[in-house]
Parts: sequence; structure tokens; C-alpha cells
Amino acid sequence: MYFSRTILEEIEDRTLAPYAVRSKDSKGRAYLDREADYRTAFQRDRDRILHTTAFRRLEYKTQVFITYEGDYYRTRLTHTLEVAQIGRTIARALGVNEDLVEAICLAHDLGHPPFGHAGEGALARLMKDHGGFNHNKHSLRIVTELEQRYPEFPGLNLTWEVREGIVKHETEYDISDARDYQPELRGNLETQIANIADELAYTAHDLDDGLRSGLITPAMLSGIALWEILAESIHWRGPELTEMDRHRLIRRLIGLEVTDVIETTEARLRECGAASPLDIQRLPYHVASHSDEMRRRNRELKDFLYRNMYRNYRVVRMQTKAERIIADLFHAYCEEPSILPEHVQKLIPLRGLERTVCDYIAGMTDRFAIEEHQRLFDPQIKP
Repeated sequence: MYFSRTILEEIEDRTLAPYAVRSKDSKGRAYLDREADYRTAFQRDRDRILHTTAFRRLEYKTQVFITYEGDYYRTRLTHTLEVAQIGRTIARALGVNEDLVEAICLAHDLGHPPFGHAGEGALARLMKDHGGFNHNKHSLRIVTELEQRYPEFPGLNLTWEVREGIVKHETEYDISDARDYQPELRGNLETQIANIADELAYTAHDLDDGLRSGLITPAMLSGIALWEILAESIHWRGPELTEMDRHRLIRRLIGLEVTDVIETTEARLRECGAASPLDIQRLPYHVASHSDEMRRRNRELKDFLYRNMYRNYRVVRMQTKAERIIADLFHAYCEEPSILPEHVQKLIPLRGLERTVCDYIAGMTDRFAIEEHQRLFDPQIKP
């Protein structure tokens, strides 16, 4: 049987919860664009995001560890895929639009520059007097302007709902600025799920990488409530933590977190009685949430990770190097624009010098930024 877009939309109508966003009810795209015959609008958005240059570059952009420190650690790409998997799981369990959640998850980190939050902080400082830099805003610019893949329009021409999900992406580490996307309304439930899936994945996978790297040891985690629960749940007594034990613990952590989100969010949905996506957006609080007890446990674990991993001297040293690399590149390009590639120089009259330089640096991978810095500042390296 051939499942046309119309049939897929009918399936959504029959199977999704009343508070879920239907693809047929999308506010549409910025430019006229005939919809696919066998994909919903949100499925098409997901596919367009997957094929971007910005998405492919995430493979060589830092999560916490610089890419050359080992192939085992998370990158922005592996983190993004893991966020999408967790988001789909939560969305399916709660009866909301899985395709919309997936599209938002896959796009949420497109705008990250090289070297993770250290790179973003450096660009934000350098661009303070030139319009600033924020990776959420840059993600939106990528999908609406910078990716040039279609002759009929700039960007990817994504639906309003996916663009809104990108600008309303917010976690403890990310603040949204939705001034052009109904800022008086919260993100729909699909957006909220993408946000909480990002934060959940961030914490669990950074713990995994911390243990793998040796920056964190099981002994250091003794007394952390979530760790004690996890250890007890798989009957781990220590002191040695094998690779299989670590896999089991992290898998168990994600399972506990996802289950808590689903159960807490489902209870909140019953309590608020939302009968439409707009009902969710008008509420004075986020519906997608952890329980109070899990929030407290997560806070304890996050504080531990901040002290013992994100502020570990090895990580801080690399962050300092990253900030220096980005600052050096930015100043060099601005002082002598002729060292930029010709196709980048042509954009300066359209975007301005500083924004053009910022866009170019933000699109770099960690590896390219390091190599470019060597080409510009090491006299023994050929330019």
C-alpha cells in the first residue's frame, strides 16, 4: 500500500494526542514550496536538515573533549543523534508529533562554533559590539539564510514550527530569544521535549565520557544520590568499574531519566487538561519536566560534573587554547580581510566585515580551526 502524505496526515490525526502539533496544521513555510507526495512537512524538514553541510560538520565539533583526544568521546554530531533518539522515545510515549521533535533535535546544535561553549563564549565577546553571537540564533540563520541549497529561496525553507522550535530551544546552558516567534508563548510540547532531551543527554553522556577519560572515578561519585541508585540497581559494588559496568550504569541512568520525564509530564498533562497545542503554549510553566525529586538529584550530579569535569585543569586548558585560537583568527581576518577565501570576501559587502568573519569561524570544525591557526601563525606551515 502506498502511504501518501494525505494518508500520513490522517494517521497523525487519528493517533496523536489532542495537544500534539499536526503537520497538516503547520503555519507553513516562508517561501512557496510544493509539499512532498509521500512525506509530511515535518518529515521533509528533518531530511533537509540531515543533508546540510552544517549537520555534517558537527562530526568534528567538540562536545567537551577536543576531537583529537580520542574517537570514543562525544562530538556535537553523536550528541545530536542521541538527543534525537531520546526525544523520539519521549514523544512517542506521550502521543505527540515524533517527526517534529526529531527535526528540532537534529537542528538544535547546527549553530555551534568549534570548541563547544568555549568557542561560543569567545565569539560572543568578540561580537559584543557587532550584533553579538548566540548559537541558537546562528542555528536559525543557518537554516534560513546561510545554507544555500535551493535556487528558489535562501536557506532550507523549513516550516514555522521547526524554526520556532530552534529559536525557543532552551536548557540550563542555552537561553532562547524568540522575539520574532510569538515570544509571549512557550514552545509547544514537541519543543519542550527536545529541550529536556538535550539536557538529559548532555548530563548522562558527559558522565559517561568523564568516567571513560579518567577525569572522574567511581570513588569520587560516592555519596551522589543518583550514582548510588544506579550502582544499587545493577548490583555494582566496586571498586573496579569495567567497560560493561559503565555501559550498564549509563543506560540505566538514561532509562530512569526518560521514565521520570514521561511519568511527570503525563501527570502534568492530565492536571492542566490541555486540549490543543495552543493550550500548552499559554501555560505559565513548562509541561515537559522532571519530578521534583529527580530535579534535585540531577542538580547534585550537574554540580559534581561542573566541579570535577568541566573545571578540570585538562578541560580548562583546552578551553583557554580554544578561546585564543578563535580570538587570533577573528582579529587576523578583520585586520586583513584579503587572507580570507575569495568566496568569503565576496560576502563582506552584504553582511559586514565582522559578521562575515564570525559566520566563517562559526562554520569551522575544531580540526580546521586548529589547522587554520597554524597556517596563519606558524611560519613553518605552508599557507
